[in-house]
Amino acid sequence: MTTPAPAPATPASPAPAGQPAPAPAGPGTGPGPGSGSGPGPGGRPNQGGFQPRGPRPAGGPRPGGRPRGRYAPRRRVCSFCVEHVKLIDYKDFDRLRRYVSDRGKIEPRRKSGVCAKHQRALSNAIKRARHLALLPFVPMQTIRSGIRR
Repeated sequence: MTTPAPAPATPASPAPAGQPAPAPAGPGTGPGPGSGSGPGPGGRPNQGGFQPRGPRPAGGPRPGGRPRGRYAPRRRVCSFCVEHVKLIDYKDFDRLRRYVSDRGKIEPRRKSGVCAKHQRALSNAIKRARHLALLPFVPMQTIRSGIRR
């Protein structure tokens, strides 16, 4: 008895330009974890890992983070570090007054843009200047208007 000869396999024609080649069928190539296609764990499509970006056009998205909106200004550098100030003088009340709010409170770092090291020294200098009556503890409007609590 003779068995029929299998039909000769036709060579696969190359895929037309712009279309991906069909994936070969076999174990580990269907949809599922680790296949690289379809939703991965958590229901999100698997993007396939790191994809390098080319040069971005001016005004495009910022690499490595969210875009800066109108409400998030650029981070300021510490003015004391820029001027190479060794010691923040408590007698320099004109400079210290810039870091005190109109309500008499010491401005936080996120608002003043001062580094942590100089913020600690600035806070001590403001407290020392208040103690020696160079800076007021309370705002001037409260003192003038005579408001009592």
